[in-house]
Amino acid sequence: MKSPNVLATRLYASRVAWLLLACTLLIFPSLTYAAAGSLNLTTSIAGISSVLIFVLAYALVMSEELLHMRKSKPVLVAAGLIWAIVAWVYVQAGMPEEAETAFRETLLEYTELLLFLLVAMTYINAMEERRIFDALRSWLVRKGFSYRSLFWITGVMAFGISAIANNMTTAMLMCAVVLKVAEGDNKFISLCCVNVVVASNAGGAFSPFGDITTLMVWQAGQVPFGGFFALLVPALVNFLVPAAIMNFFIVNRQPAALKENVWLKRGSRRIILLFLITVAISVLCHSILHLPPAMGMMFGLGLLQFFGYYLRRSLPRSLERKRERYSRRGDWKKLEQLGSVVPFDIFSRIARSEWDTLLFFYGVVMCVGGLGFMGYLSLLSETLYGSWNPVWANVVLGLISAVVDNIPVMFAVLSMAPDMSEGNWLLITLTAGVGGSLLSMGSAAGVALMGQARGIYTFAGHLRWMPAILLGYIGSIAAHLWINASMF
Repeated sequence: MKSPNVLATRLYASRVAWLLLACTLLIFPSLTYAAAGSLNLTTSIAGISSVLIFVLAYALVMSEELLHMRKSKPVLVAAGLIWAIVAWVYVQAGMPEEAETAFRETLLEYTELLLFLLVAMTYINAMEERRIFDALRSWLVRKGFSYRSLFWITGVMAFGISAIANNMTTAMLMCAVVLKVAEGDNKFISLCCVNVVVASNAGGAFSPFGDITTLMVWQAGQVPFGGFFALLVPALVNFLVPAAIMNFFIVNRQPAALKENVWLKRGSRRIILLFLITVAISVLCHSILHLPPAMGMMFGLGLLQFFGYYLRRSLPRSLERKRERYSRRGDWKKLEQLGSVVPFDIFSRIARSEWDTLLFFYGVVMCVGGLGFMGYLSLLSETLYGSWNPVWANVVLGLISAVVDNIPVMFAVLSMAPDMSEGNWLLITLTAGVGGSLLSMGSAAGVALMGQARGIYTFAGHLRWMPAILLGYIGSIAAHLWINASMF
């Protein structure tokens, strides 16, 4: 468990961030209010109460491990209260239909993302159940790489895999490898964990499927599918600069050789192929048919369900063939393993999705949508993007995402819908995606590894490398401004 000082720091930082946001919104009441409801509620008791509800809810979210309370609970309640306040005010003004329409539009935005993420999580869980990630970990463990090689291999793999799988799953996979190979060397494990967190967040920044924020920008139509790959080099800079610095602090030793054999379950490679087909269909739906990517993903879920049906129906015949083959070989170990084989169940994979994250996402989207309907996002947009250069606004929002989750930051920007060039939309995608690497609790990957490598990878241990990570953050922004200058 994290120390009280770390938790107090995190809670304090969250409160300061959101209280500053609230103050900013209230200081400039004379600005214009585009993309909001008919009523300006920013200076009303209803509006101020809603901001305070959201600040309180997010403070509870940031103190999740201190209170042992799931992060979805406070934002779900806050979303209900905020929209109830909105609806009450509009009912009193004789315009209930306007509030209802706004709620439905916000709900539709969330639903599209929910279905997309649900299918992606289901495929990842199916690949995990078929032991694909275990096999990858086993291969790395058996190779007996040196510490320096392991540092770079886990970092590069985290960068690559997180472009397809979510950064938390990727980081936990690489952390499991490091914990297994370097058991007992806490200093090296902590260093590798920092590297893996940075690499996972950077790898997710240049792919529409790599992070929720990139997915949100793509689905909103602000950047085309192929446009995100312009961030590949900046993302590499973000990962390589701190990794190169940390490399000099590795005591290069050879870990003890370990033997771990993992057999892939039946159908594992075909599930990987189905996932790639599903991604391709989703891209084509959006780019050619101009339909939401969620439709293609749900189609892919149907393909996975049919394949799961085939695996269940053909399991008895497959087991019988394997028993005969292993009996002839005298492979009693594999024969024993056949006794523990269970049928593939697609609905158990769906049930294992990160429902707390999905519900938290609902609460955040609805809270921000409600505050936007009151006029706050228009006010904030005019303050940030009207008074500041968009480049500086996007850089600052990226730094804020180290304290505040990047999901509400990105959804707020999308709701503001500032008039920005494609280069600036890519910039906020980059900064919101990699800004969370500055602190261990700034991203889902960091929070997950603090639990997985409890007592080894800590807030203070990550903070020690923040100057190097900040250099990577600055370098990635500079690389984007230079390489993609024609997009601004």
